[in-house]
Amino acid sequence: MSLDLHNESLPILDLSLLNGDAGQREAFLADLRYAAREIGFFYIKGHGIRPELLHAVKQRAREFFALPQADKLAVQMIHSPHFRGYSLAAAEYTRGHQDWREQFDIGAERAVRDIGPGSPPWARLQGPNLWPDAALPELRPVLQEWQAEMTRTTLRLLRAFALALGLEENAFDALYGREPNEHAKIIRYPGREQTSSDQGVGPHKDSGLITFVLQDEQGGLQVEGKDGRWIDAHPIENTFVVNIGELLELATNGYLRATVHQVITPPSGRDRLSVAFFLGARLDAEVPLYRLPSELAAQALGPETDPLNPLLRQVGLNYLKGRLRSHPDVAQRYYADVLDKTGVHA
Repeated sequence: MSLDLHNESLPILDLSLLNGDAGQREAFLADLRYAAREIGFFYIKGHGIRPELLHAVKQRAREFFALPQADKLAVQMIHSPHFRGYSLAAAEYTRGHQDWREQFDIGAERAVRDIGPGSPPWARLQGPNLWPDAALPELRPVLQEWQAEMTRTTLRLLRAFALALGLEENAFDALYGREPNEHAKIIRYPGREQTSSDQGVGPHKDSGLITFVLQDEQGGLQVEGKDGRWIDAHPIENTFVVNIGELLELATNGYLRATVHQVITPPSGRDRLSVAFFLGARLDAEVPLYRLPSELAAQALGPETDPLNPLLRQVGLNYLKGRLRSHPDVAQRYYADVLDKTGVHA
């Protein structure tokens, strides 16, 4: 392979090669297929997003987390049935254990759906974001520009995945549709002096299609290798760390695999800032099984299933289940009537 390996672990792919000549394009698609199947994580450079925007996003994120606690609590997630807003460190859970990270979540800015007796419970997920406009008016325009750029870039990569898998370029278009499930968050991991826990965020897989992560200079993101050891995804300037979500694993019958990853708590006196973007399918979709070329289909091992958290092909219900588990306070306040139906107990 022509992959550029960083520390003999995660490969670095150059997205700009998609606009190169035929040979460069085919080499990129081959590398993408290999990295996504064999590792599940890789770096992307040549993405075309302005460094000034990347800097601005991290700067506004730092300013948000530096706000007085009262200003952050004014946009706390408990005020949003759509799981938007600020979460205190240790307020979110992974596999039943507290994650030591404070964060601010946004989604696509869309109108609340009309809810009736027959509406699915995931319909409540759509709605407006919470913004600290009085305390930090600069945050909203920067994060919205970031989200728009990330949506375009991620959809571009998703179409490249279709080509790499021997499918039509637009094969996944119907899955994400005109209203893909866009989810972004700015995250701060406090140093170890504030907690005795190593769990910045516990071992997990992402539930969507593709995830992009922008890191600061502090490491901590780790990827589980096939041999069970943890591989450090060290920060590299002007790159994103990209990983496969469970929906692509389902859609390809396990040919592509979502990979377990975690973030460990920074050392004392340091913190870690990251900005994550998750692209999922539209909430009313059901994940189909795509027909891969025979040579690829023969290598598909079927999706992995966690008995405690089974994968569902109904996108909205699968996504809602994850949010209910992660934020039990929001779940109890707004979704108490559906907790038993989703198999989640807050």
